[in-house]
Amino acid sequence: MKSKETIKKTLNIVVPFLLGGAILWWMYRDFDFKSMEQTFVHDMNWGWMLFSLIFGVTAQMFRGIRWKQTLEPMGERPSTMDCIHAVFISYASSLIIPRSGELSRCGILAKYDGTSFPKALGTVVTERIIDSLLLLAITAVVIISQLAIFNTFFDQTGVSIEDTLRGFTTTGYLVTAICLAITIAFLWYALHRFTFMTKLRQVVDKVKEGILSLRGVKNKWLFAFYTIAIWLSYFLHYWITFRCFGFTEGLGFTAAIVSFIVGSISVIVPTPNGAGPWHFAVKTILILYGLADTDAVTFVLIVHTVQTALVPLLGIYSLICLGIRGKNQNA
Repeated sequence: MKSKETIKKTLNIVVPFLLGGAILWWMYRDFDFKSMEQTFVHDMNWGWMLFSLIFGVTAQMFRGIRWKQTLEPMGERPSTMDCIHAVFISYASSLIIPRSGELSRCGILAKYDGTSFPKALGTVVTERIIDSLLLLAITAVVIISQLAIFNTFFDQTGVSIEDTLRGFTTTGYLVTAICLAITIAFLWYALHRFTFMTKLRQVVDKVKEGILSLRGVKNKWLFAFYTIAIWLSYFLHYWITFRCFGFTEGLGFTAAIVSFIVGSISVIVPTPNGAGPWHFAVKTILILYGLADTDAVTFVLIVHTVQTALVPLLGIYSLICLGIRGKNQNA
């Protein structure tokens, strides 16, 4: 049993790195890295790049502050800085094990502030739902306004929504719906019938409480402000880097928002910080807006590398801060 768990954990770490690495190798297998070195060292405007990193920090800080707001209706009152530190560390941990950040930040608040882990996890689920809905709304507006570009993008990446839907027959939809209904019914029966599931039901109830915590947020307009501030920071974190290179500074807002949306969706693929899928998706969009292939792959490699380097630095900073705090408390 332990060997199976070890293998599973190992695969959770190795497979995302292999997937991202394979995509990057395919993209850069014939790339002249000497030309990128010239751009990186001499041609790039480092002032704009460093300026963009500020918004990488504010995005995570706003996320931590918003998280604290969703915890308060449940009687959980961690410190604001602990919430921010937990978010910093969560992003850093996801570089090692993709999608592990949600669990790690809940664990940090449980350790340092005594916050209920299930309740905290429930609020994280709430956050993800809100962020997904906002991203979907922005995506819908962008797709409608730039439909021709997206049609070309789907054609060049081999993705055809029509072919996908056409391949799913009425019987297929029906079977899927029946299987889903049976699964839900079984889970409901198990949760209410078996005594050994009592503890699990209590955990699920706390997670549910966390998910519904949004209803108890005192200032929903402030919550909305933090949500917009998070995504505006993400966008500025990316858009400002267009000013770093002569070949991207003239692309304009439309190319930036479309490539930002496509890049945000591509990170669903579980690789460290979206490495690989993000490069491919953003590069493809930038080429559709007229950027040369060499310039596009140079841009995505430099921008992703520099901005990813910020993530572990913030995580290390927070670990040091929490470590000092723990020593002071134990002194």
